[in-house]
Amino acid sequence: MSERIPYDEFGLFHENAAEFGLSFDRPPTVRRESVALAGGRTLSALVWGDTPPELVLIHGGAQNAHTWDTVALALGRPLLAVDLPGHGHSGDVAPAATGRLRADGLADDVAVAIRALAPDAAVVVGMSLGGMTAMCLADRYPDLVRRLVLVDVTPGVTAAKAKAITDFVNGPATFASFDDILARTVQHNPTRTVTSLRRGILHNAVQQPDDSWVWRHRRFTPATGTTATAETRPDYGPLWDRLGSVRMPVLLVRGMRPQSVVDDADEAEFRRRLPGAEVARVADAGHSVQGDTPLELAALLEAFSFGPTAP
Repeated sequence: MSERIPYDEFGLFHENAAEFGLSFDRPPTVRRESVALAGGRTLSALVWGDTPPELVLIHGGAQNAHTWDTVALALGRPLLAVDLPGHGHSGDVAPAATGRLRADGLADDVAVAIRALAPDAAVVVGMSLGGMTAMCLADRYPDLVRRLVLVDVTPGVTAAKAKAITDFVNGPATFASFDDILARTVQHNPTRTVTSLRRGILHNAVQQPDDSWVWRHRRFTPATGTTATAETRPDYGPLWDRLGSVRMPVLLVRGMRPQSVVDDADEAEFRRRLPGAEVARVADAGHSVQGDTPLELAALLEAFSFGPTAP
């Protein structure tokens, strides 16, 4: 038997601060909230601060709300970080959805949480699958999205571009030990510190009674019970038209390392569809900009959402 590893989801913020040189006089004010969804389901979220949230942060596929912890610490603003349905502490996706990655259904659920917990937020930020969700949210619920930030994602992301990520997500269903799950994660994220990856696993995986480990995110579609592989990923291309029709200010944050899933053609199409939008290239980030360069991302969000040109 392996040793039991204790986990306190609110007890690791000092590690985030220390790794990136942020001051840490006292733990931040963070609480977990649950919002009721249709069909008896629930959506869980982290609420940072004790005043109305100014930002909404939506994580990528196979992640959870804690992926934003360092960004949240750097911003120092009240915000809402959701666990998408099928991820983290949230319940399942809607049974009517044809697959775990159906962004419209996710947007409908996230809209309920925003109305309940962050109705006046200045900006909605979505990374990867969270970005697809945010695009649908901006299209379907524009009253909730005053400004939109897409982190390393456009509708041009294909199965081929995301293959390395999909292969990692669709790896072993269980791991015999924490060392095993950590080794696989380090192999997939060679530019990140082991400390940060260990922390991420504690937030995103659960130790079982037999001491094995499983990811928190649901690996199977509710409709078919099959693994959501690259071959079953939806075609997000039609979202280009919907993204091009939004009227709020939009920022695309693009990681420039090879791990990014956004290429020059995607950026060009983004600029063509939204000629007034902004693009920020982050040289030292891959796909997970919030994990690779959280301070740079926090500065971009601050300037775009609350800078001199923001309302």
